[in-house]
Amino acid sequence: MQSLQFALPTVLVDIPRNPVYAIGMPLVLGSLSGYPTSSVVKGPWYKALKKPALNPPRATFGIVWPVLYASMGYASHLAVKAYDANLSPTSRVDAYSGLKLYYIQLGMNLAWTPIFFGLKKKGLALVDMVSLVGTVFWMTAMLHGPTGGRSTYLLAPYCLWLSFATYLNTSFWWNNRTKTELKKD
Repeated sequence: MQSLQFALPTVLVDIPRNPVYAIGMPLVLGSLSGYPTSSVVKGPWYKALKKPALNPPRATFGIVWPVLYASMGYASHLAVKAYDANLSPTSRVDAYSGLKLYYIQLGMNLAWTPIFFGLKKKGLALVDMVSLVGTVFWMTAMLHGPTGGRSTYLLAPYCLWLSFATYLNTSFWWNNRTKTELKKD
């Protein structure tokens, strides 16, 4: 696979070398990103939205996301371990590129919540989501070989959940595309 043509800052390679930091970073950042969501989903803007047919209970997200953040964090640890190991040059490039994709997708993931719930921009959130899904599938494929498939087991549930989240975001956008937005909660 083709490598991405930029270098990661050393600290972003060092963080996932420690599995506790690798898991903790996305958990903490995900919690901070999602924290304001609780008040928005209780407010008039969210309550007025026409929900998707398969909209899960709110409690589902508080269970699923920490597991997914921990899994993606540990996959980043496996990527660095594969990068540090004595692998072929191609596997080293794939592991490093997969780690770059990890940080790109983490940024898109963390941006989605403020876009959807903070800015209340369902369409822009959908663009972010579709880009996120593509990046995560690419990252999963890129890391499969260097990690001996172990990262794929950790990232496959994330890929599935993001596919479902894309359905949710698309439905929210489609079902409410003609509504005048309430900007203040």
